[in-house]
Amino acid sequence: GVTSIMISHKLKEVVSVADSLTVLRDGKSVLEVEPDSPPVSIPTIIKAMVGRELNEIFPKRIKQKNQDVILSVKGLNGYDRGKKRNVVKDISFDLKRGEVLGVAGLMGAGRTELAMTLFGNANDYIMSGEIEVLGKKVQLNSPKEAIQHGIAYVSEDRKGNGLILIQDIKENISSAGLKSISQYGFVNPNEEIKVAHQYQKSINIKTPSITQKVKNLSGGNQQKVSLSKWLFTQPKILILDEPTRGIDVGAKAEIYTLINELVDQGLSIILISSELPEVMGMSDRILVINEGASTACLDIEATSAEEIMMFATQ
Repeated sequence: GVTSIMISHKLKEVVSVADSLTVLRDGKSVLEVEPDSPPVSIPTIIKAMVGRELNEIFPKRIKQKNQDVILSVKGLNGYDRGKKRNVVKDISFDLKRGEVLGVAGLMGAGRTELAMTLFGNANDYIMSGEIEVLGKKVQLNSPKEAIQHGIAYVSEDRKGNGLILIQDIKENISSAGLKSISQYGFVNPNEEIKVAHQYQKSINIKTPSITQKVKNLSGGNQQKVSLSKWLFTQPKILILDEPTRGIDVGAKAEIYTLINELVDQGLSIILISSELPEVMGMSDRILVINEGASTACLDIEATSAEEIMMFATQ
């Protein structure tokens, strides 16, 4: 006899468990389904949440034909001392200007390990191979050096590694680029506020104030703060590791739109995702990883989900 209110963005869960349903968008009720109403479909719920059809979730964009190589990786290896094995094995690929390179693979395939290797070897692997940024061979021995060469990494674990939850929005956004708003070792608070307002508006961070603690934001808005933090460093290469994990479909659609806007501006993006429709819907090419090694690099217009899974499991 206990009445329960379940709040969730896992739509299959909602449809299978709930007797009645209310969909909220921007603080307003946009769809209400009573217990005696006909069953409602997941596409109908998504349309109410996002304001458009399911097949429009991945916004279309004109694919870039730019052949300028921004990042070139040749024979990259990463040996994990703790696991006593190579977690990155002889990976080679090129990333072009204004391109989204998707990285697909099963859980534990080595996608995040590849990202951490590129982001200044943040996990302290024993590395070998060559990395070139804008045609120049570089040594990325720390995240600081990666940032200096224009590489940014949005972590898959925004609460553990991406954000400082007890600090406010403006402090989080400025945290990776303090040097640009500091003089003589002191942060200019007016510049920090100006930058925070700029990203709050441009990325649509929904909050009553930029002094709001990040821990009090929704998952989608926390992710937007994490994105803003790295965009503030003015990167040339942005690595997005599971950028839509744990956020609702409305926030997902906003992040997909932002990705398209960024590549239109010439930013190059490496998109890591365990959701195959997301990788296929947003990428120009897909690098498939299996057991730490690259098994294929596929053009999105000439491949299929079946082919990607074949290379991910071989």
